[in-house]
Amino acid sequence: MSNETANMVPIYKDLKEIEQYMKKRVGLGKSFDLGIRKIKILHHEVNFYYVNGLCDSALIVQLIEHLLFLNDTDRELQGKNIFEVVENQFVHQSVQPISKMDELVDQVLSGLMVAVVNGYDTGLAIDVRSYPGRMPQEPDTEKVVRGARDGFVENIIVNTAITRRRIRDERLRFEIMKVGERSKTDIAIGYLEDVADPDLVDIIKKELKAIEADGITMADKTIEEFLLKQAYNPYPLVRYTERADVAATHIMEGHVIIYVDTSPSVIITPATFFHHLQHAEEYRQAPVVGTFIRWMRFFGVFASLFFLPLWFLVTMEPSLLPENLAFIGPNERTNIPIVVQLFIADLGLEFLRIAAIHTPTPLSTAMGLVAAVMIGQIAIDVGLFVPEVILYVSVAAIGNFATPSYELGIANKLVRLLMLILVAIFHTPGFIIGSTLYILYLINLRTLNVPYLWPLIPFYPKALTHIIFRRTVPGSRVRPTHLHPQDRYKQPSE
Repeated sequence: MSNETANMVPIYKDLKEIEQYMKKRVGLGKSFDLGIRKIKILHHEVNFYYVNGLCDSALIVQLIEHLLFLNDTDRELQGKNIFEVVENQFVHQSVQPISKMDELVDQVLSGLMVAVVNGYDTGLAIDVRSYPGRMPQEPDTEKVVRGARDGFVENIIVNTAITRRRIRDERLRFEIMKVGERSKTDIAIGYLEDVADPDLVDIIKKELKAIEADGITMADKTIEEFLLKQAYNPYPLVRYTERADVAATHIMEGHVIIYVDTSPSVIITPATFFHHLQHAEEYRQAPVVGTFIRWMRFFGVFASLFFLPLWFLVTMEPSLLPENLAFIGPNERTNIPIVVQLFIADLGLEFLRIAAIHTPTPLSTAMGLVAAVMIGQIAIDVGLFVPEVILYVSVAAIGNFATPSYELGIANKLVRLLMLILVAIFHTPGFIIGSTLYILYLINLRTLNVPYLWPLIPFYPKALTHIIFRRTVPGSRVRPTHLHPQDRYKQPSE
């Protein structure tokens, strides 16, 4: 039977046919985690289907026990519709009638329990899900000195709940759908109905529903690639966050958030270049302190991009330096060209970063000390590197680490390596051409019809001041215009 034909099959009235269908299509009897419980209620057969590892077993027992009490009231319910009696006796807040066999299968495999009554072509899906997972905790990549410690987890129900806890607005919407022919992954989009741009919401829903894939087991990253068709562009066109307060803030501004089940991070859309330079720590400090932190972060990102190519350029053309800076440049000579040293050192740091990811935490610290002290120093002593190479590569690497977005940091590293190649080949013209092409490339990028460098290009002075300076919350009354919010004002004007 084809999938399209199976989707049209109504629930069989004969329970034996349903059981045969489940054995043939789902593997009932072969897969140990697929369960069936058969009982009799008022002389009528009732079957329950469920997946052991995804259900709350204690709740299932409680529901079935409550139904079995009906057998003691046989005379009182004589002649009544048994399906309606069973439905009425389910003491649960989420009971949904279903009418198709594919719905029955999808609900069971999603962790719900489905009850079917012999002689009726309708089933009842009861939400008894209890997904295995961890409790909300602070994400490692977005730590703050002060602030909430509850981050997103792999459970979409928990993630939407801790968001709604922060936005108790009746206009907050979470629209859920299933994506993936085989995985049938739950995806929800969260937005404020009276704030978010309806066109943006429609575009995202349309793109998500158009996804045709066996599964999205890699969760949000797969969704991003289908949604934005990024191809080989290294720069992130959406922002990821594992913090519930960050997601809630963006929803209030008019963004649309995409929640994917099994992923501890959510997708913020649309996201410009400057969204990837923000961090929650700025908003947990006084505005002046937050502004200082932001400027230091901007400097770190600038250093990660241009510091190494600039230093390499002045080592090749010392005449570019004024006399009081003539000391900059390698004072020692080696047999290895400077550009090769820079590539070896920069790629070596990337090699160590990858190794640290795959190394258990107690050992990664020791590995970092060995790399920093022994490898670097020995490389200088044997003449592989000049000391300045280690210094400037380290400064550029620290700038990468200061970038809040991991994806943006990796993209900047690739640009830095390309800039080094251009400077090595063309010297000063190479640096100018490379910088110009880089800026033009970012100008031409768009994310869901929003310019990537907004509000710098196109230029919006008021919005840009919010990027440069951390404004106070009472002073931030207007929502970003690039989102086309229905309600422009966050707070009523005085």
